[in-house]
Amino acid sequence: MIKHRTRIDTLERTGYLERDEWIFLLSDFGEADRRYAAERAREVARQYFGKRIYIRGLIEYTSYCRNNCLYCGLRRDNAKARRYRLTEEEVLDCCRKGYDLGFRTFVLQGGEDVYDTDDRLSHMVRRIKSAYPDCALTLSLGEREERSYRRLYEAGADRYLLRHETADEAHYAMLHPQEMSLAHRKRCLQQLRDIGYQTGCGFMVGSPGQTAETLAADMAFIHRLRPHMIGIGPFLPHRDTPLGEKAAGSLQLTLFLLSLLRIMEKQVLLPATTALATLQEDGRQQGILAGANVVMPNLSPISVRDKYSLYDNKKHTGEEAAEGLEKLREGMKKIGYEIVSVRGDWEAR
Repeated sequence: MIKHRTRIDTLERTGYLERDEWIFLLSDFGEADRRYAAERAREVARQYFGKRIYIRGLIEYTSYCRNNCLYCGLRRDNAKARRYRLTEEEVLDCCRKGYDLGFRTFVLQGGEDVYDTDDRLSHMVRRIKSAYPDCALTLSLGEREERSYRRLYEAGADRYLLRHETADEAHYAMLHPQEMSLAHRKRCLQQLRDIGYQTGCGFMVGSPGQTAETLAADMAFIHRLRPHMIGIGPFLPHRDTPLGEKAAGSLQLTLFLLSLLRIMEKQVLLPATTALATLQEDGRQQGILAGANVVMPNLSPISVRDKYSLYDNKKHTGEEAAEGLEKLREGMKKIGYEIVSVRGDWEAR
Protein backbone atom coordinates (compact mmCIF):
# COMPACT_ATOMS: atom_id res chain seq x y z
CA MET A 1 0.00 0.00 0.00
CA ILE A 2 1.26 3.48 -0.90
CA LYS A 3 0.72 5.27 2.40
CA HIS A 4 2.16 8.63 1.37
CA ARG A 5 0.96 9.03 -2.19
CA THR A 6 -0.86 12.27 -1.36
CA ARG A 7 2.27 13.81 0.19
CA ILE A 8 4.45 12.78 -2.73
CA ASP A 9 1.89 14.15 -5.19
CA THR A 10 1.72 17.40 -3.21
CA LEU A 11 5.50 17.71 -3.35
CA GLU A 12 5.45 17.24 -7.13
CA ARG A 13 2.68 19.79 -7.56
CA THR A 14 3.88 22.50 -5.16
CA GLY A 15 7.60 21.81 -4.80
CA TYR A 16 7.52 21.81 -1.01
CA LEU A 17 6.22 20.19 2.18
CA GLU A 18 5.89 21.67 5.66
CA ARG A 19 8.32 20.49 8.34
CA ASP A 20 5.84 18.18 10.05
CA GLU A 21 4.95 16.62 6.71
CA TRP A 22 8.62 15.95 5.94
CA ILE A 23 9.15 14.37 9.36
CA PHE A 24 6.12 12.09 9.00
CA LEU A 25 7.06 11.09 5.44
CA LEU A 26 10.72 10.34 6.24
CA SER A 27 10.01 8.42 9.44
CA ASP A 28 7.10 6.33 8.18
CA PHE A 29 7.68 5.44 4.51
CA GLY A 30 7.60 1.89 3.18
CA GLU A 31 8.90 0.17 0.08
CA ALA A 32 5.71 0.97 -1.86
CA ASP A 33 6.22 4.67 -1.09
CA ARG A 34 9.84 4.48 -2.24
CA ARG A 35 8.86 2.80 -5.50
CA TYR A 36 6.10 5.30 -6.18
CA ALA A 37 8.45 8.22 -5.50
CA ALA A 38 11.02 6.67 -7.86
CA GLU A 39 8.38 6.31 -10.56
CA ARG A 40 7.39 9.97 -10.25
CA ALA A 41 11.05 11.08 -10.07
CA ARG A 42 11.90 9.20 -13.27
CA GLU A 43 9.00 10.91 -15.02
CA VAL A 44 10.11 14.35 -13.80
CA ALA A 45 13.69 13.68 -14.92
CA ARG A 46 12.45 12.45 -18.29
CA GLN A 47 10.46 15.66 -18.80
CA TYR A 48 13.54 17.84 -18.28
CA PHE A 49 16.44 15.65 -19.46
CA GLY A 50 14.97 12.79 -21.46
CA LYS A 51 16.94 9.59 -20.89
CA ARG A 52 20.31 11.40 -21.03
CA ILE A 53 22.91 10.86 -18.31
CA TYR A 54 25.69 13.44 -17.96
CA ILE A 55 29.23 12.30 -17.20
CA ARG A 56 31.81 14.24 -15.17
CA GLY A 57 35.47 13.26 -14.96
CA LEU A 58 36.50 13.26 -11.29
CA ILE A 59 40.09 14.27 -10.50
CA GLU A 60 40.94 13.75 -6.82
CA TYR A 61 44.07 15.82 -6.83
CA THR A 62 45.06 16.24 -3.17
CA SER A 63 44.43 14.12 -0.07
CA TYR A 64 45.81 16.72 2.36
CA CYS A 65 43.23 18.47 4.54
CA ARG A 66 43.47 21.05 7.31
CA ASN A 67 40.14 19.96 8.80
CA ASN A 68 39.39 17.25 11.33
CA CYS A 69 35.85 16.13 10.47
CA LEU A 70 34.98 13.10 12.55
CA TYR A 71 33.72 10.97 9.62
CA CYS A 72 36.37 11.57 6.96
CA GLY A 73 39.37 9.39 6.24
CA LEU A 74 41.31 12.45 5.02
CA ARG A 75 40.94 14.18 8.41
CA ARG A 76 44.01 16.04 9.67
CA ASP A 77 44.63 13.74 12.64
CA ASN A 78 44.51 10.49 10.66
CA ALA A 79 48.19 9.52 10.85
CA LYS A 80 47.52 6.42 8.73
CA ALA A 81 46.27 8.38 5.73
CA ARG A 82 48.54 8.24 2.69
CA ARG A 83 48.91 11.80 1.49
CA TYR A 84 49.62 13.00 -2.03
CA ARG A 85 49.28 16.02 -4.28
CA LEU A 86 49.03 15.89 -8.04
CA THR A 87 51.14 18.40 -9.91
CA GLU A 88 49.53 20.83 -12.30
CA GLU A 89 50.93 18.82 -15.21
CA GLU A 90 49.42 15.61 -13.79
CA VAL A 91 46.02 17.31 -13.50
CA LEU A 92 46.24 18.53 -17.09
CA ASP A 93 47.20 15.03 -18.19
CA CYS A 94 44.04 13.70 -16.50
CA CYS A 95 42.02 16.28 -18.41
CA ARG A 96 43.68 15.30 -21.70
CA LYS A 97 42.85 11.64 -21.17
CA GLY A 98 39.33 12.50 -20.11
CA TYR A 99 38.74 14.75 -23.10
CA ASP A 100 39.83 11.98 -25.45
CA LEU A 101 37.33 9.65 -23.75
CA GLY A 102 34.50 12.13 -24.29
CA PHE A 103 34.31 13.97 -20.96
CA ARG A 104 33.24 17.60 -21.25
CA THR A 105 33.15 18.39 -17.54
CA PHE A 106 36.05 17.96 -15.14
CA VAL A 107 35.58 17.95 -11.36
CA LEU A 108 38.63 19.02 -9.38
CA GLN A 109 38.17 17.66 -5.86
CA GLY A 110 40.42 17.68 -2.83
CA GLY A 111 40.76 18.21 0.88
CA GLU A 112 41.20 21.74 2.19
CA ASP A 113 44.90 21.79 1.43
CA VAL A 114 46.77 24.85 2.77
CA TYR A 115 49.22 24.44 -0.11
CA ASP A 116 46.46 25.52 -2.49
CA THR A 117 46.92 29.27 -2.57
CA ASP A 118 44.70 31.39 -4.77
CA ASP A 119 47.65 32.00 -7.11
CA ARG A 120 48.32 28.28 -7.62
CA LEU A 121 44.69 27.32 -8.08
CA SER A 122 43.88 30.26 -10.35
CA HIS A 123 46.84 29.40 -12.57
CA MET A 124 45.70 25.78 -12.84
CA VAL A 125 42.09 26.76 -13.55
CA ARG A 126 43.21 29.11 -16.33
CA ARG A 127 45.36 26.43 -17.94
CA ILE A 128 42.55 23.87 -17.86
CA LYS A 129 40.03 26.29 -19.35
CA SER A 130 42.52 27.51 -21.95
CA ALA A 131 43.30 23.96 -23.07
CA TYR A 132 39.63 22.84 -23.03
CA PRO A 133 37.46 25.93 -23.64
CA ASP A 134 34.45 23.79 -24.58
CA CYS A 135 34.50 22.04 -21.18
CA ALA A 136 33.03 22.96 -17.82
CA LEU A 137 35.15 22.93 -14.68
CA THR A 138 33.65 22.10 -11.30
CA LEU A 139 35.61 22.74 -8.11
CA SER A 140 35.04 20.91 -4.83
CA LEU A 141 37.70 22.32 -2.54
CA GLY A 142 35.82 23.11 0.65
CA GLU A 143 35.43 26.35 2.55
CA ARG A 144 37.41 29.35 1.28
CA GLU A 145 37.12 33.11 1.61
CA GLU A 146 34.78 35.01 -0.69
CA ARG A 147 37.68 36.73 -2.46
CA SER A 148 39.17 33.30 -3.19
CA TYR A 149 35.91 32.01 -4.65
CA ARG A 150 35.72 35.16 -6.78
CA ARG A 151 39.28 34.80 -8.10
CA LEU A 152 38.67 31.17 -9.10
CA TYR A 153 35.43 32.13 -10.82
CA GLU A 154 37.18 34.93 -12.70
CA ALA A 155 39.89 32.44 -13.69
CA GLY A 156 37.22 30.35 -15.41
CA ALA A 157 35.70 27.89 -12.91
CA ASP A 158 32.04 27.24 -13.74
CA ARG A 159 30.66 25.23 -10.82
CA TYR A 160 31.37 24.67 -7.15
CA LEU A 161 30.21 21.77 -5.01
CA LEU A 162 30.25 22.23 -1.23
CA ARG A 163 28.20 19.66 0.64
CA HIS A 164 26.65 21.15 3.75
CA GLU A 165 26.44 17.60 5.30
CA THR A 166 23.58 18.57 7.63
CA ALA A 167 21.47 21.70 8.06
CA ASP A 168 20.90 21.10 11.78
CA GLU A 169 23.27 22.99 14.12
CA ALA A 170 23.42 20.31 16.84
CA HIS A 171 23.89 17.52 14.31
CA TYR A 172 26.63 19.50 12.54
CA ALA A 173 28.47 19.84 15.86
CA MET A 174 28.35 16.05 16.32
CA LEU A 175 30.17 15.51 13.02
CA HIS A 176 32.71 18.35 12.99
CA PRO A 177 35.36 19.87 15.27
CA GLN A 178 34.57 23.00 17.28
CA GLU A 179 36.47 25.32 14.94
CA MET A 180 34.02 24.58 12.12
CA SER A 181 30.52 26.01 11.98
CA LEU A 182 27.38 25.37 9.98
CA ALA A 183 26.77 29.12 9.76
CA HIS A 184 30.08 29.61 7.95
CA ARG A 185 29.39 26.76 5.54
CA LYS A 186 25.97 28.15 4.70
CA ARG A 187 27.54 31.57 4.19
CA CYS A 188 30.05 30.05 1.76
CA LEU A 189 27.23 28.46 -0.24
CA GLN A 190 25.37 31.75 -0.50
CA GLN A 191 28.55 33.53 -1.57
CA LEU A 192 29.12 30.97 -4.30
CA ARG A 193 25.59 31.51 -5.62
CA ASP A 194 25.94 35.28 -5.47
CA ILE A 195 29.23 35.22 -7.38
CA GLY A 196 27.61 33.29 -10.21
CA TYR A 197 28.77 29.69 -9.82
CA GLN A 198 26.46 26.83 -10.61
CA THR A 199 26.37 25.83 -6.97
CA GLY A 200 25.95 22.44 -5.34
CA CYS A 201 25.24 21.38 -1.77
CA GLY A 202 24.38 17.98 -0.28
CA PHE A 203 24.41 15.74 2.75
CA MET A 204 25.25 12.27 4.04
CA VAL A 205 22.34 9.89 4.56
CA GLY A 206 22.44 7.90 7.78
CA SER A 207 25.26 9.78 9.46
CA PRO A 208 25.42 9.26 13.24
CA GLY A 209 22.82 11.39 15.00
CA GLN A 210 20.70 11.93 11.90
CA THR A 211 16.93 11.85 12.43
CA ALA A 212 13.81 12.56 10.42
CA GLU A 213 13.92 16.02 12.03
CA THR A 214 17.46 16.75 10.81
CA LEU A 215 16.54 15.48 7.33
CA ALA A 216 13.54 17.80 7.33
CA ALA A 217 15.97 20.65 8.02
CA ASP A 218 18.09 19.52 5.06
CA MET A 219 15.12 19.55 2.71
CA ALA A 220 14.04 22.99 3.92
CA PHE A 221 17.57 24.38 3.52
CA ILE A 222 17.87 23.00 -0.02
CA HIS A 223 14.48 24.45 -0.92
CA ARG A 224 15.63 27.90 0.26
CA LEU A 225 19.07 27.75 -1.38
CA ARG A 226 17.78 26.49 -4.74
CA PRO A 227 21.09 24.85 -5.70
CA HIS A 228 21.93 23.82 -9.24
CA MET A 229 23.47 20.53 -8.05
CA ILE A 230 22.75 18.28 -5.07
CA GLY A 231 25.17 15.56 -4.02
CA ILE A 232 23.89 13.03 -1.50
CA GLY A 233 25.09 9.55 -0.65
CA PRO A 234 24.98 7.08 2.22
CA PHE A 235 27.25 7.61 5.20
CA LEU A 236 30.06 5.07 4.96
CA PRO A 237 32.44 4.72 7.93
CA HIS A 238 36.23 4.87 7.76
CA ARG A 239 38.01 2.64 10.25
CA ASP A 240 40.62 5.28 11.15
CA THR A 241 38.14 7.95 12.28
CA PRO A 242 36.22 8.51 15.52
CA LEU A 243 33.04 7.30 13.77
CA GLY A 244 34.69 4.23 12.25
CA GLU A 245 32.56 1.75 14.20
CA LYS A 246 29.23 3.30 13.25
CA ALA A 247 26.80 1.58 10.87
CA ALA A 248 26.60 2.60 7.23
CA GLY A 249 23.63 4.58 5.97
CA SER A 250 20.63 2.93 4.35
CA LEU A 251 20.53 2.36 0.60
CA GLN A 252 16.72 2.48 0.57
CA LEU A 253 16.55 5.79 2.44
CA THR A 254 19.20 7.28 0.14
CA LEU A 255 17.25 6.22 -2.94
CA PHE A 256 14.01 7.59 -1.47
CA LEU A 257 15.68 10.93 -0.77
CA LEU A 258 17.13 11.07 -4.29
CA SER A 259 13.61 10.66 -5.64
CA LEU A 260 12.16 13.29 -3.32
CA LEU A 261 14.90 15.75 -4.27
CA ARG A 262 14.22 15.21 -7.97
CA ILE A 263 10.49 15.73 -7.40
CA MET A 264 11.12 18.88 -5.32
CA GLU A 265 13.98 20.47 -7.33
CA LYS A 266 12.95 19.29 -10.77
CA GLN A 267 15.78 20.74 -12.87
CA VAL A 268 18.62 20.01 -10.48
CA LEU A 269 21.75 18.10 -11.55
CA LEU A 270 21.64 15.03 -9.31
CA PRO A 271 24.52 12.52 -9.21
CA ALA A 272 24.31 8.81 -8.54
CA THR A 273 27.41 8.72 -6.37
CA THR A 274 30.29 6.30 -5.96
CA ALA A 275 29.13 5.76 -2.37
CA LEU A 276 25.96 4.13 -3.71
CA ALA A 277 28.03 1.68 -5.77
CA THR A 278 30.26 1.04 -2.77
CA LEU A 279 27.26 0.17 -0.62
CA GLN A 280 25.74 -2.13 -3.26
CA GLU A 281 27.06 -3.38 -6.61
CA ASP A 282 24.18 -1.97 -8.66
CA GLY A 283 23.76 1.10 -6.46
CA ARG A 284 24.65 3.54 -9.22
CA GLN A 285 21.99 2.10 -11.55
CA GLN A 286 19.46 2.18 -8.73
CA GLY A 287 20.33 5.84 -8.19
CA ILE A 288 19.56 6.63 -11.83
CA LEU A 289 16.26 4.76 -11.58
CA ALA A 290 15.49 6.85 -8.47
CA GLY A 291 15.83 10.09 -10.46
CA ALA A 292 19.55 10.90 -10.66
CA ASN A 293 20.99 12.10 -13.98
CA VAL A 294 24.75 12.48 -13.40
CA VAL A 295 27.61 10.00 -12.93
CA MET A 296 31.22 10.87 -12.09
CA PRO A 297 33.78 8.24 -13.14
CA ASN A 298 37.27 8.61 -11.67
CA LEU A 299 39.91 10.24 -13.90
CA SER A 300 42.63 10.36 -11.22
CA PRO A 301 45.87 8.46 -11.88
CA ILE A 302 45.39 4.82 -10.92
CA SER A 303 48.43 5.07 -8.60
CA VAL A 304 46.64 7.47 -6.22
CA ARG A 305 43.00 6.36 -6.31
CA ASP A 306 43.16 4.13 -3.25
CA LYS A 307 44.91 6.92 -1.31
CA TYR A 308 41.91 9.23 -1.60
CA SER A 309 40.17 7.26 1.11
CA LEU A 310 37.13 9.16 2.37
CA TYR A 311 35.57 5.92 3.63
CA ASP A 312 36.40 2.22 3.66
CA ASN A 313 36.31 0.13 0.46
CA LYS A 314 35.71 3.10 -1.84
CA LYS A 315 35.12 1.94 -5.43
CA HIS A 316 37.52 3.29 -8.04
CA THR A 317 37.66 0.60 -10.74
CA GLY A 318 35.26 -0.84 -13.30
CA GLU A 319 32.26 1.39 -13.94
CA GLU A 320 33.55 3.84 -11.32
CA ALA A 321 36.68 4.54 -13.41
CA ALA A 322 37.08 6.62 -16.55
CA GLU A 323 38.74 3.73 -18.34
CA GLY A 324 35.59 1.70 -17.62
CA LEU A 325 33.39 4.21 -19.45
CA GLU A 326 32.22 1.71 -22.06
CA LYS A 327 31.18 -0.69 -19.33
CA LEU A 328 29.29 2.15 -17.63
CA ARG A 329 27.70 3.08 -20.95
CA GLU A 330 26.49 -0.48 -21.42
CA GLY A 331 25.18 -0.60 -17.85
CA MET A 332 23.15 2.56 -18.42
CA LYS A 333 21.87 1.24 -21.75
CA LYS A 334 20.55 -1.90 -20.05
CA ILE A 335 18.28 0.19 -17.85
CA GLY A 336 17.17 2.40 -20.74
CA TYR A 337 19.50 5.41 -20.40
CA GLU A 338 22.17 7.00 -22.60
CA ILE A 339 25.53 8.46 -21.56
CA VAL A 340 26.09 11.75 -23.41
CA SER A 341 29.36 13.64 -23.99
CA VAL A 342 28.24 17.21 -23.34
CA ARG A 343 28.92 19.80 -20.63
CA GLY A 344 25.50 19.19 -19.07
CA ASP A 345 25.04 22.64 -17.54
CA TRP A 346 22.12 23.58 -15.35
CA GLU A 347 19.63 25.46 -17.49
CA ALA A 348 16.47 27.28 -16.53
CA ARG A 349 13.60 25.57 -18.32
